[in-house]
Amino acid sequence: MTQYHAPRTYRSRLRVAACLVLLAALPQSAQSQKLWGSYGGSPGGGHFSPLTQINPANVDQLELAWTHRSGDFRVAREGREGSKFGDADGPRPQSALQVTPIVVDDTLYYCTPFNRVFALDATTGRERWVYDPGVDTDPVALTNCRGVSSWRDPKPKGKACDHRIFTGTLDGRLLALDGATGKPCEDFGDHGELDLTEGLGDHQPGEYGITSPPAILGNLVITGAMVLDNRRTDSPGGVVRAFNARSGKLAWYWDPLPPETKPAPGDAAQRYQRGTTNVWSIISVDNARNLVFVPTGNSSPDYYGGLRGSLENGQDYYSSSVVALDGATGKVVWHFQAVHHDLWDYDTPAQPTLYEMAREGKTVPALAQPTKMGHLFLLNRETGEPLFTVEERPVAEGDVPGEYYAPTQPFPTLPETLVPEIISPETAWGITPWEESACRDKIEAARWAGIFTPPSVQGTIDYPFQGGGNNWDSPAIDPQRQIIVLRTNHLAGIIHLIPRAECGLHPTAHPQEGTPFCVTPDVLLSPWGLPCNAPPWNTLDAIDLTTGQKMWSVPLGTSRDMAPFPFWFFKGTPGLGGPTMTGSGLIFIAGSGDHYFRAFSTISGEELWRTRMPTGAAATPMTYLAADGRQMVIIAAGSHWGAASGAADHLLAYALPPHLVPKALSSPSRE
Repeated sequence: MTQYHAPRTYRSRLRVAACLVLLAALPQSAQSQKLWGSYGGSPGGGHFSPLTQINPANVDQLELAWTHRSGDFRVAREGREGSKFGDADGPRPQSALQVTPIVVDDTLYYCTPFNRVFALDATTGRERWVYDPGVDTDPVALTNCRGVSSWRDPKPKGKACDHRIFTGTLDGRLLALDGATGKPCEDFGDHGELDLTEGLGDHQPGEYGITSPPAILGNLVITGAMVLDNRRTDSPGGVVRAFNARSGKLAWYWDPLPPETKPAPGDAAQRYQRGTTNVWSIISVDNARNLVFVPTGNSSPDYYGGLRGSLENGQDYYSSSVVALDGATGKVVWHFQAVHHDLWDYDTPAQPTLYEMAREGKTVPALAQPTKMGHLFLLNRETGEPLFTVEERPVAEGDVPGEYYAPTQPFPTLPETLVPEIISPETAWGITPWEESACRDKIEAARWAGIFTPPSVQGTIDYPFQGGGNNWDSPAIDPQRQIIVLRTNHLAGIIHLIPRAECGLHPTAHPQEGTPFCVTPDVLLSPWGLPCNAPPWNTLDAIDLTTGQKMWSVPLGTSRDMAPFPFWFFKGTPGLGGPTMTGSGLIFIAGSGDHYFRAFSTISGEELWRTRMPTGAAATPMTYLAADGRQMVIIAAGSHWGAASGAADHLLAYALPPHLVPKALSSPSRE
């Protein structure tokens, strides 16, 4: 089965792009290298800063410089017995704080789980303005906002909204705010906002929303959206749209349908096909090549695909892929599919991350795409062709009536998988013999024939589980050292397909309406709630991008804050949140089950520093040079909706004490 496709019409345009590549290779301005103007540090991701003020020799001197608290968080609610989510007294998960701020000039911008946007003095953390879009979060199961985006008018008029902050909302709006005041930009859409639910057709409250920052390409603002998993086959479609950053006028859209397929007719309010794969994660752009890279999720629902059409040209043709779109038209340039006919919720979750690779004396424009399987695909970003051999290997087939299966799946030969473990009764783990025996029984009763064993009524071991492997929070790339670092989960899950007639007996099952089955995708846990596979359950991994070889792997986190004393000795505890790297050879990351923020050596993986936070963090940090000359490192500590530590709202800034800051850097110019 073909895994990548680059139309010949586009290949001929690569020569034209060559001169633009030279422009992209020019050094960034000194000011842009000091700051952090995009979610991933650059429009193509990477979570890297060339700053070196904080280095391996002094990182252990970091101190808390300031804290900002928005007040925007909610605690979990169990709900009245028999109630469902959405009921006034129904269950409700806690909020998640997954934001990575951006810094433009001397202002830091970030959003909260309730979609309020804050502008802070980047040196002191003092509030400059706050904007509240008035989102009703009651019907929203997973309250979250990962970031905002910045656009500057290349022809500023000296008026309001020459600089715009763009952000999406949980109720499906795209907002444009004046960067200086936070007031809506009246000339954008309808008085500063667009209703992105237009064209979707009928949908339910909380089913469609924007959780990741939009991408900026020239004068375009580009966004996909989150569509709630496993509700129904006719969920809102996963269309990606580009709008003029000044007016809000639609420039183009990509409806992720197979080639030559026309949308099925819908009602008068439906423009885009229902049930298609969506782009909920972070989009990257290549300004020099005018390319947009979108990481796709699953067609709806996740765990039953018998109604998606054919294997070769069905509705999941573009699902679980990285897709390159022409920035001028939205047309597909190439796509690489990481999972064929995905039945495991193995979305392509991470931002497609751009870098330059040296090979045979030439510079290759490359793209790194982590996956939930722990497979890291390294591709030529102009064509989608793998830089290392990718093999189609046979995988297990299933026996679910009405379902069909991909006989093979793509496996990278280099880098080797980051989740190499196997699951079997012999590998069952428990803190006591009784727990180990209970886990062994669970594994023996389920089906597992390696990764990509299809879901079943019997119950199928899902390893890695649907949270990864790698998720939205990775990777970080050090372009100077040609090293990529990822946070990797090592947890097993179990998927039970439940015949429709029995779904009433399973009130917590995901409905998957329109299919013969509801489903319960769970983590494979012991009776005491511990994973049934041995630790570590979370690692930090470094790979040499030139050779594809793993450099090191270390457990991330401890069981402190997850278990009572004295059971704090387990290493590698589950978490969310990715790494950020610096030019001095440091990796900053939280991303574990405990309440620590840590720094590691890029070269060796040695832990060099850690500090206690008020709660756990499920966000990726960032760093910049403040106006007082100090390098700041920022992490949002507010936990995750599935974490044991309660929700919170801490934005924490760390820096060296003033007396350790080199005097030459104490008063940087603000270009």
